[in-house]
Amino acid sequence: MASIKLILRTHQEDATGHSPLYIRIIKDRKTKFLTTGVKLKASEWDEEKQRVKKSHPNSARMNASLMQKIADAEGHVADNIRMRKGSSAFQLKEAIKGKNLLIFKLINNQHKDIFAVLCEDLISSISTESNEKKLVATLLNRFEKWKSLFNKFALQGLTPEEQRGLFGELYFLRIFLQNKSDSQNVLNTWVGTSKEIRDFQFNNWALEVKTTIGNNHQKVHVSSERQLDTTHVEHLYLYHLSLEKVQESGESLPQLVSSIQELFSSDTISLNRFKAKLYEVGYFEQQQDLYSSIGYHIRQDNFYKVEGEFPRLQENELRNGVGDVKYSIIISQCQEYIQSEIQVLNNLSI
Repeated sequence: MASIKLILRTHQEDATGHSPLYIRIIKDRKTKFLTTGVKLKASEWDEEKQRVKKSHPNSARMNASLMQKIADAEGHVADNIRMRKGSSAFQLKEAIKGKNLLIFKLINNQHKDIFAVLCEDLISSISTESNEKKLVATLLNRFEKWKSLFNKFALQGLTPEEQRGLFGELYFLRIFLQNKSDSQNVLNTWVGTSKEIRDFQFNNWALEVKTTIGNNHQKVHVSSERQLDTTHVEHLYLYHLSLEKVQESGESLPQLVSSIQELFSSDTISLNRFKAKLYEVGYFEQQQDLYSSIGYHIRQDNFYKVEGEFPRLQENELRNGVGDVKYSIIISQCQEYIQSEIQVLNNLSI
């Protein structure tokens, strides 16, 4: 039986207080050490859980990488057993005896960026779970969500309506990032990717983005009775963009995505989290050619404070038995509720 474990060699600590992390393999009473290429401070390593502590700024990415290295080492041990003694199920089982393993392996290196984000997201989803059964259930459910996303968007990409909706949310996200210093918290307020009621929300405020295109009397569609309900939020805003769609002109969806990624150029954690959110809505960089020829000009954009007699429905106004409500608003009837960008941003605390 082989024993595989990560060992932080603190006796090799350098001048900056960092020690190298090795994979230790004990097989047939022989010990072998493999370098991981990682150096950590003793305070950043959890020996019992065999993980980089969350206090490290790159813990999620590093843990994903270490999991892959451990899986590779275990595969190497199993391969050696197959070569030396044959490939019986018993021998393979003995090689990993005492361990519960769930291995996600990258088959096509062209997708390594997506795979890295997927691993980080999976680790993040179970980072606070200590019960093994719940951990496995959460992990598999999360992986099924990724599979459904890949299956849904594998060929056709986003619909024109989904492209416009994503463009609107990203357009506001860029404004928000450019006006706030804490990019990670700003990114966390973008909850529309998780199918929340509104596109952006944090503590006592929420903001919903609506995009319209063409000569449709600037009518915006509201997807539920709760979307513009202010019962549980102190500040609720509607951000409306009127777009003009053009071929080979204006700003395309890939260009907008790229401009936001540049804002994260010195923040790898936020960059990877941003990519994960894009994958959640079905936007993959490998498909950007599907969207690059279509651009948008902003005809008009306005912020509206949803309060008082703002035209809307609220949940407590509906009779018992009424549900799944969808309705539309003529945005030209909301002029008295317009607020400036500065007014709105001042109330969006993070």
